[in-house]
Amino acid sequence: MRMKQLILHPLLPKLGELASELGIDAYVVGGYVRDALLGRETKDIDVSVAGDGIAFAHEAQKALHGSQVVAFEKFGTARLTIDGTECEFVGTRREVYEKNSRKPRVEIGTIEDDLRRRDFTVNALAIRLVPGGEPQIIDPFGGLADLDRRLLRTPLDPMTTFSEDPLRMMRAFRFAAQLEFDIDPAALEAVRAMRDRIAIVSMERVRDEFLKTLACAKPSVGLIPMQENGLMEFIFPELHHLAGVDQRSIEYPDGVKNFHHKDVFYHTMKVLDNLSEVSENIWLRFGALLHDIAKPKTKGFVEGTGWTFHGHPEKGARMVKPIFRRMKLPLEAMSFVKKMVILHLRPIALINEKVTDAAVRRLLFDAGRDLDDLLKLCRSDITSKNPKLVKRYLRNYDVLVQRMNEVESRDRLRNWQPPVDGQTIMEVCGIGPGIAVGILKTRIEDAVLDGVIPNEHEAALAYLKEIKDEVLNAPEQKKPRSRKSQLDSLPKDLED
Repeated sequence: MRMKQLILHPLLPKLGELASELGIDAYVVGGYVRDALLGRETKDIDVSVAGDGIAFAHEAQKALHGSQVVAFEKFGTARLTIDGTECEFVGTRREVYEKNSRKPRVEIGTIEDDLRRRDFTVNALAIRLVPGGEPQIIDPFGGLADLDRRLLRTPLDPMTTFSEDPLRMMRAFRFAAQLEFDIDPAALEAVRAMRDRIAIVSMERVRDEFLKTLACAKPSVGLIPMQENGLMEFIFPELHHLAGVDQRSIEYPDGVKNFHHKDVFYHTMKVLDNLSEVSENIWLRFGALLHDIAKPKTKGFVEGTGWTFHGHPEKGARMVKPIFRRMKLPLEAMSFVKKMVILHLRPIALINEKVTDAAVRRLLFDAGRDLDDLLKLCRSDITSKNPKLVKRYLRNYDVLVQRMNEVESRDRLRNWQPPVDGQTIMEVCGIGPGIAVGILKTRIEDAVLDGVIPNEHEAALAYLKEIKDEVLNAPEQKKPRSRKSQLDSLPKDLED
């Protein structure tokens, strides 16, 4: 087969020697073997032994001076670190699955039984650990040939393999993206036939596989077939519903014309791939996934203009929280994703040279320290097939960045700190905590953003003294308004 020379981790012969001394058979299995054969770097080593995996782990710890053994008695597995490498040990086994559960009944088995239960043939490879000599590769299901063909194929009938553990359907698409492999047509047919069975898998496991796919160099390689074979509908329905939502461009005064229709789902995949070329930030990538998530709910048609999606950034931002909760995503990342969704049209609205410095200040203020990530998303959102348009809009972004840098150098808004704080406001006005403090604070912020006063303490203090009587003597005190994003429509030619 046309693969790189197999070079084993220096720890493996030592484990082979230990196994020989103890009179047992030990094998390195799964992903380590696959990646070693492909010449890919791998961090973890999985070892199967014909016997008690936990007992072998303790022997390895003593003989090779590893870290303390962490045993999982219920699963018959143990983990420890030796010379900086994490190893997991388990006895060879066979698994029997019940129809409505992905948790198997585990029984003692042979190495062939152990490999038979694997998800794909390229992961159903083992190397027998021996003290010296050539590595002995065990390949009962043709995994070496599938590695050579760059093909993901199940060891058993795919209906059986996926029925036993439906999460393997997601793993197929994740491995396709990670390894740049094709998926066996029979496996894809099985996914289409039993895609609804993913419902028995815990959301935590589904989430982890989805995020691993999202972290790949080109996530669309896994996500597009996930959509086209029906699985996306059950794991991420909001993303699934983007399919079939068309967008259409209009004619512009400079003569550029493009009536190409484009599906929002495929546009989103292109944006995600563009972004993935410049950022590994998983939550920025998630923001790219959700940036147009509300377009199906906001779609309208205006004669002479084309498709419109008024308000989709705000509505999309409101959809972020339910998605995070359902998928059990970390809530500390939610605010960042919401910010990316609600602000993703703002920069493109500022490319006009007539836009005021106040509008630029408000974007700097709202984006804050996340401005660079926002601009990466916005540049990635230019998916036109018209090179002239792409070049023009990228050049406009360069001009905008230069202008933002000029405004920022004067007003220091990206790492905003109020020029006067609440305590100062209370002391100057002789009042206690209450609504009036918030109103005065917001008035000062607006004055800075509108260019009425510079972002300096003395100027803000003087302005506070100027407006405090007006605010404090107002007949009704209402909570200060929340500042809404000033969003304009995105020129549709960017999405064609």
